[in-house]
Amino acid sequence: MHKKEIQDRADVFLLVSTFYEKIKRDETIGEFFTKTIPESEWDDHIEKLTDFWETNLFFVRKFKGNPIKAHRDVDRNFNFKIGQEHFGQWLFLWFFTIDELFIGEKANQAKERARNIASMLFFKLYDAKLK
Repeated sequence: MHKKEIQDRADVFLLVSTFYEKIKRDETIGEFFTKTIPESEWDDHIEKLTDFWETNLFFVRKFKGNPIKAHRDVDRNFNFKIGQEHFGQWLFLWFFTIDELFIGEKANQAKERARNIASMLFFKLYDAKLK
């Protein structure tokens, strides 16, 4: 496969949809997603996450949502068992998918932003567990 730079929403959609196909099959973190998002809602979820990443990479104002609340709710629904290893696996799959499909500055930005987001969400979940 010929790798290219992330240039537009179509590229972001390819990244997000390819990534979440890996997520759904992953033994470490897949159940957090497949048991939370009904199969009939995956297309909408992929569009929302495409909005999220398009906003993060191209600064368009499309994403509406509260990722911190969403992740806290999922963690609570799984008896607060989401830990650092789960965020590590999420990052591993994200980086793997990027490297499989893309090269360039936006690909590197997508990795760096994902690393920052994962760290922030992990600490927000950890903080919520202390309360």
